[in-house]
Amino acid sequence: MVQRFDVGARMSEMAVHNGIVWLAGQVAGDGSQDIGGQTRQVLAAVDSLLARAGTDKTKIVMCQIYLADIAEFPGMNAVWDAWVAQGQTPPRATVQAKLAEPEWKIEVVVTAAL
Repeated sequence: MVQRFDVGARMSEMAVHNGIVWLAGQVAGDGSQDIGGQTRQVLAAVDSLLARAGTDKTKIVMCQIYLADIAEFPGMNAVWDAWVAQGQTPPRATVQAKLAEPEWKIEVVVTAAL
């Protein structure tokens, strides 16, 4: 059985199936913040969703990060490095991509185990 969370007309925020948690792309609620502020918002959203599913960041099996401007990579990494669980760093990809809203600087997609 697939369990979906925060189901909307277009998408769900999270799905859980067979011991795996998939998050939709997480973006900042306040797009006026710099890359550090937006990254903190996004990672807090990831923490919150994973907790609702009964897991946490130590169980992330893959993370995909989309940056509107790859020049923001060092600023994003500074926040990521302070957030990620040392010794539990997941596989990760970071690419530059045009995001759906011009104020968004970062979008993060996470897959985790329960």
